[in-house]
Amino acid sequence: MRKKLLQGLAVGLCATALALGLWAAGWLDRLEWLSWDARVQLLARPGPATGGIRLILLDQNSLDWGKEQGYGWPWPRTIYQRVLDYCRRQGAASIMFDVVFTEPSAYGVEDDRTFAAAISNAGMFAGTVVLGSDVGNETAWPEFARAPEALKGPAPEWLARAAMPTAAFPTPEIAAAAARLGNVQATPDPDGIFRRVRPFVLFDGRPVPALGAASLLAARPDALPVFEQGGVRLGSRHVPVGPDGSAILRYRGPIGVYSNHNAAAVVRSQLAYEEGVAPLIPGSNVYAGCHVVFGFTAPGLYDLRPTPVNRKGVYPGLGIQATLLDNLLSGDFMRAAPTPAAAALIVLFGVLWGLAAAACRNARETVAAFLIALPIPALAALWAYARGWWLPFAAPEAATALALVGAVLVNYATEGRQKRFIKGAFQQYLNEDVIRQLLQDPGRLKLGGEMRTLSIFFSDLQGFTSISEGLNPEQLISLMNEYLTAMTDIIQEEGGTLDKYEGDAIIAFWNAPLAQDDHAVRAVRAALRCQAKLADMRPGLAQRLNRDLFMRIGLNTGPVVVGNMGSHKRFNYTIMGDAANLASRLEGINKQFGSFTLISEAARDAVGGAFPAREISRVAVVGRKAPIRVFEPMLPSDFEARRADLDAFADALKSFYRGDFAAARAAFEKLRDGDPVSGAYARKCRALEAEQPASWDGVWVMTEK
Repeated sequence: MRKKLLQGLAVGLCATALALGLWAAGWLDRLEWLSWDARVQLLARPGPATGGIRLILLDQNSLDWGKEQGYGWPWPRTIYQRVLDYCRRQGAASIMFDVVFTEPSAYGVEDDRTFAAAISNAGMFAGTVVLGSDVGNETAWPEFARAPEALKGPAPEWLARAAMPTAAFPTPEIAAAAARLGNVQATPDPDGIFRRVRPFVLFDGRPVPALGAASLLAARPDALPVFEQGGVRLGSRHVPVGPDGSAILRYRGPIGVYSNHNAAAVVRSQLAYEEGVAPLIPGSNVYAGCHVVFGFTAPGLYDLRPTPVNRKGVYPGLGIQATLLDNLLSGDFMRAAPTPAAAALIVLFGVLWGLAAAACRNARETVAAFLIALPIPALAALWAYARGWWLPFAAPEAATALALVGAVLVNYATEGRQKRFIKGAFQQYLNEDVIRQLLQDPGRLKLGGEMRTLSIFFSDLQGFTSISEGLNPEQLISLMNEYLTAMTDIIQEEGGTLDKYEGDAIIAFWNAPLAQDDHAVRAVRAALRCQAKLADMRPGLAQRLNRDLFMRIGLNTGPVVVGNMGSHKRFNYTIMGDAANLASRLEGINKQFGSFTLISEAARDAVGGAFPAREISRVAVVGRKAPIRVFEPMLPSDFEARRADLDAFADALKSFYRGDFAAARAAFEKLRDGDPVSGAYARKCRALEAEQPASWDGVWVMTEK
């Protein structure tokens, strides 16, 4: 596993480096923009100020109405006067025209003057369309236009980068009347989609607001702009901008998210008021307190733009300025995730999924890794969007995909040879299920010897020698096959590894070659199940053998050496060590106590509370100097059924440990009829009463294996 994780780390770092390189080179930009547009379309929602913005749309129906009235295009500007008058009548907070009035009216200068007078009478209304970075030839602010306040001090870097060398202005009559002038130009991303707007540009040393920002400044003169590194503050509202001075717009959805009327309906309603008849648009406060945006939506007027909410270019340009105003009023512009944080995320995903894919043990886990990992960058990007952040998707997704694919390719290249070796080496002594698991996860196996803590199982049939003497070879083989099959099935069902058979004896262990956190619980459960299975088989076997068949089991948990042992030509996967010897001794000392299953204190502690166990003795087994405590495990139901006798046994055992042999013998004799262990202790106590030991430490010394 360590080797696989190192391979996964290497793959993850390579995937990360490649993803970072693609990201830095801009090769992932188009995928990133597409993913951003998908986020917008999925999560765009109205904001706090969306309901306070109204649109007046000069659509195709309005153009058709104008033709019916004898107005060709462009319209006379007296029609716009009706629009202003209607908005003033309705109590609008401001109105901005997303229209460039740079050319004199085709109806004469008087037409411009009439419109300018209407603008002046509008009071708080922000007047007009104004600056264009790609039209006009003005290089300085003209005297006839109301200029914004000059900067005090040097411009922030982002504002300096947003400088406009030339500009175009409305006609002098209109420009002089406007409360403020605003920049109508917006620059799309390289793929042609309008996702950002510069809230301010620098022209002739003066910060010029975008049209949406100009509308807010006209309605709220106290919101003077304060330019800072990383953004601009308008009153209490902060607009975050990128290095190029652009702010990421939080689109609210299709243009229909804003309440709107077409221009013909507005003009006709104002004419109806002037004539004293019912207006086409009912209500006397339709625009009360609202910010009104006037602009073109008729296809022939060429003011349709591709935006994240509609990439096909049928989103009206006025919606961009309306969205800017909406974001200003709501104070919820999107923010780009800091580059160091985004880079850290790319590194995290690349390394994490490289390690995860390398650790997969089989095809199912690998598929699961792909299914889990690939959506996470998208989910993270969606989560960030909901909290106002543009978190990169394409680069983390690229790092994730490259790490997963790279790890799979490395695994495929390195594990095929390893699996063939494992199958050839282990099919001699491991069952097919274990071999299949090892093939699915070769990293969990360490070939050769290693020290590992195992739970070790030794079993033997009581009186097997005399039983075998009474059977012919065919009967003996049939008995052994039936018995060993039943016991082995249970051991393997509990995940044990069969070491070997030695006549009627079974040696097995848990926690190798596959690691098992609950190996002690599995081993004890297997022992209890084997005893229960033999009890079920006993009546049938007794008819054939003319005697009952019993099995003794010893079980210990401890460190041993496990691995391939033997010669170069013939070897076995087996165990060696003192812990294995102790398990064998525990099986044998069952004879001294008349018990059938004994486990060491280490095994009892490893089991925890999974199975109750009564303490049997402190014993000194042959070949070991230090005494050990041994226990008899039970099923919880059996333990509860015998609790009274077991408590009495525990009290008698305490007397035995204290050296009060008379009291211990009396207590054990009361329990001996239902408990062979108590009978063994009663006999031991009589022997100790007859010949008192010179010193007593409570240890029962075993004299045979």
